[in-house]
Amino acid sequence: MPHMIFIEHDGTRREVDAPVGLSVLEIAHKHGVDLEGACEGSLACATCHVVVDPEWATKLAEPTEDEEDMLDLAFGLEKTSRLGCQIVMTEALDGLVVRLPRTA
Repeated sequence: MPHMIFIEHDGTRREVDAPVGLSVLEIAHKHGVDLEGACEGSLACATCHVVVDPEWATKLAEPTEDEEDMLDLAFGLEKTSRLGCQIVMTEALDGLVVRLPRTA
């Protein structure tokens, strides 16, 4: 099974199993990672904002226009910011690293 690494708000690295077909948001919830997802993954908010490690950012599909529109609402937006609900785990993403942005 693939795995991924969450870097939490305090800098703690947390490696977790990441089943293929689940979104980063779903994986976070499965493992008790503090990633909100207020709209439950329906692409209607930016509360599942994550910052993808630059080494991994180019391996992801480009964000859709809808995702980019929601990201405009995110606090602490960075060049590799994405919405966790829009990143779906695949075997090719085994080892994916995402950081939870600092909150206001």
